[in-house]
Amino acid sequence: MSQNPAPIAIWIALPVPAFVIDASDRIEAANPAAESFLNISERALRGQSVLSRLRVNMPMADALARVRTNTAPIFVNDVDVTVAGRAPVQCNIQIAPLGDLSQGILMLVSPREMADRLGRAQSSAVSARSAIGMADMLAHEIKNPLAGISGAAQLISMNASPEDQELTDLIVAETRRIVKLLEQVEQFGNMRPPERKVVNIHDLLDRARRSALVGVAARMQVIADYDPSLPETLADGDQLLQVFLNLLKNASEAAGPKGGTIRIRTFYDLSLRLRRKDGTGTPLPLQIEIIDDGPGIKPEIAAEIFEPFVSGRENGTGLGLALVSRIISDHDSWINVDSVPGRTVFRISLPVAPKEVEDN
Repeated sequence: MSQNPAPIAIWIALPVPAFVIDASDRIEAANPAAESFLNISERALRGQSVLSRLRVNMPMADALARVRTNTAPIFVNDVDVTVAGRAPVQCNIQIAPLGDLSQGILMLVSPREMADRLGRAQSSAVSARSAIGMADMLAHEIKNPLAGISGAAQLISMNASPEDQELTDLIVAETRRIVKLLEQVEQFGNMRPPERKVVNIHDLLDRARRSALVGVAARMQVIADYDPSLPETLADGDQLLQVFLNLLKNASEAAGPKGGTIRIRTFYDLSLRLRRKDGTGTPLPLQIEIIDDGPGIKPEIAAEIFEPFVSGRENGTGLGLALVSRIISDHDSWINVDSVPGRTVFRISLPVAPKEVEDN
């Protein structure tokens, strides 16, 4: 890549996965969008065959050879691109020589839904903030009348016939459900900045696991698969505990009444880092995975699963995973999800607590 700051800034800001490929079809460079797409750092990608990392239902080797032979770009639309561990994604691919080929080949991979998603992202974020702000304001006004409605229904039920009592019970149950929803909205709208301290991930995970087993995950088998050598992280313990509880609750609800298995896995991965807009990166080597064997996330909502009010359940509020995403983002960390029927993996990547903080 050129050392001119303008091309570097453009490379970092590109919203689609981009790769520079050498004469042997190996990756020389990958932009931040490519790192996210493949869920691996640029450093780990360098020197690897692009054909092994991106499996495309077209003769990619021939396409790369044609670009070199003709010194001309190739555009391929509507091909399936498969990344290890994920379902195929329909993409458009552009391959073009960089100069006289001495600088390699540039390949852009554009998932078809990405353009729509990018176009919706800003308006979606603004709409979500506005909706949450309005709901938070209204929550205080609505909860008091709801308490009065619930109390009145309970008084009426004391002298009501069995048929009418069934209706008053319904009123009480529904008002309690609405109050619970309003409390979730208030919690989301009033989220405070994290108060970071040195915490042990496994202590928090054990607390969440024990709490879930006597509550939301009572019908589930929860397996702990920890790497005992993991160092501590710098985080708000209460907020991370809320994240783990929400993910365990989500996994349990996905399984349905039949139950299932949840696996909590921790491990160390030095290759992952959070890339910032200025080109610097923060290592996020502490990995936590919460894996369930439920039916998976519906494809039509998979891209927006962390947005407020998006839910795969009929009566879901769509705030649990939005809260999880917000907490992890406030910690300058990362969360993603891979989901296919029978296996959904929520993966959180956290930093290691700085040595000088651990010593204090």
